[in-house]
Amino acid sequence: MTGQTTERPAATTPVAVGRWTLVALVVGSMVGAGVFSLPGEFSRSTGVAGSGIAWVIAGAGTATLALTFLRLANRRPDLDAGVYSYAREGFGRYAEFLSAFGYYLTAVVGNVAYWVLIMSTVGEWLPVFDGGSTPAAVAVASVGVWVYQLLLSRGIHSANALNRVVTVAKLVPLGVFVVVALVAFDPAVFVANMSVSGVPLPSQVRSTMLLTVFVFIGMECASAYSRYARRRADVGWATMTGFGGVFVLFVLVTMVSFGVMPREEIAALDQPSIGGVLEHVLGPWGGALVGVGLLISVLGAYLAWTLVSCEVVVQAAEQGDMPRWLARENRHHAPVAAITMTSVLVQLFLLTVLGTTDAFTVAISLCSSLVLVPYLLSAGLSLRLAWPDRRTAARWVVLAVLAIGYALFLVWAGGLKYLLLTCVVYAPGTVVHAYARRAAGGLSRRELCAAAVVAALGVVAVVGLALGRITL
Repeated sequence: MTGQTTERPAATTPVAVGRWTLVALVVGSMVGAGVFSLPGEFSRSTGVAGSGIAWVIAGAGTATLALTFLRLANRRPDLDAGVYSYAREGFGRYAEFLSAFGYYLTAVVGNVAYWVLIMSTVGEWLPVFDGGSTPAAVAVASVGVWVYQLLLSRGIHSANALNRVVTVAKLVPLGVFVVVALVAFDPAVFVANMSVSGVPLPSQVRSTMLLTVFVFIGMECASAYSRYARRRADVGWATMTGFGGVFVLFVLVTMVSFGVMPREEIAALDQPSIGGVLEHVLGPWGGALVGVGLLISVLGAYLAWTLVSCEVVVQAAEQGDMPRWLARENRHHAPVAAITMTSVLVQLFLLTVLGTTDAFTVAISLCSSLVLVPYLLSAGLSLRLAWPDRRTAARWVVLAVLAIGYALFLVWAGGLKYLLLTCVVYAPGTVVHAYARRAAGGLSRRELCAAAVVAALGVVAVVGLALGRITL
């Protein structure tokens, strides 16, 4: 089937994925780079009280989004490409493109950040890779990109089998960290870390919000892969099971650290900060254990994210919203064209981080902003589906409204800067989308107006960057 474009309907899908593989995909996508940086990132912004409030908000808000995906998977099982198909059903083809392209770029930018963090971690042992953006680091990361290209080209069955193993392996050092930190937990230190003086508590909480978005990205992965599910009911079950387990893990990793070291010392730790906390308790081998765990974790997250993002691109190409050649498969039923495009983009972005010092932080914030568009559109569809039955299904209306409100709150918390920066990448993508649709008559008048707004905001962002009004 090399070079052939097909529709690949669910009935003839060559691979059936079980519920625990879907859970591994969800967990593997969420438990990546972010969890290893939680103690340090939270400690730089807030203390115990602010962290607790932030996790309550993030947990409740993300739960509404996860339940939204559960509701959509059960209500409309025919929409089997997750965020991509939800946007089209609710708001049309241009919204569908924005959702698919934004979700895809979230994975691309996130994967670049993963390679930077991988090489930065190795730099703890080999100084030539220090910081993750040296020429040597970028060169080795580039080799890794194309090794993954070969693995993913073998098909989703081989990749998912490896992902299950990696998911289990990377949870081991995190479990060790939580147990050791609980044993070393000092209530007096925990109480002393309760608050941060001089900064209003709401501001402390707000500053952590984009980080919580980043660490929860991936809870919708099962819905994006629903066409491969052995049973459609497994999609919602995997989403909620994966989210619930990972939420508990994130809270524990953050909060137990405050009982081990003073907040100021945690904030001063290099990344991965949980390595510094564990090293404080166990000595150097504790930090080494976390370093190995981080490498396994991030490499696994890279695998899971690339699988999901390529699936969204293939769906968009099959529907004519992106060039159809992106839907081409090889004889292993792998979307080799989409995988190759992803590898090329990651490679190009890697070259741009040479010598930079803040690429990882910028990538986290940009990823979080990009993924909010697919989340917001999915919640919007949930509201549209629930509204006709609002008298008998009021709880689903309330859930959808809460999910929309949470997504809008995150846009505000992240700041206008990153919203504008997302339009910089959406604008050229819109040109590709319009080209792909030229045979079908192009964009409608309403879509052209929406595209003009996106382009205008992109121009504002570029001008702001050029004048120094917007800084990365």
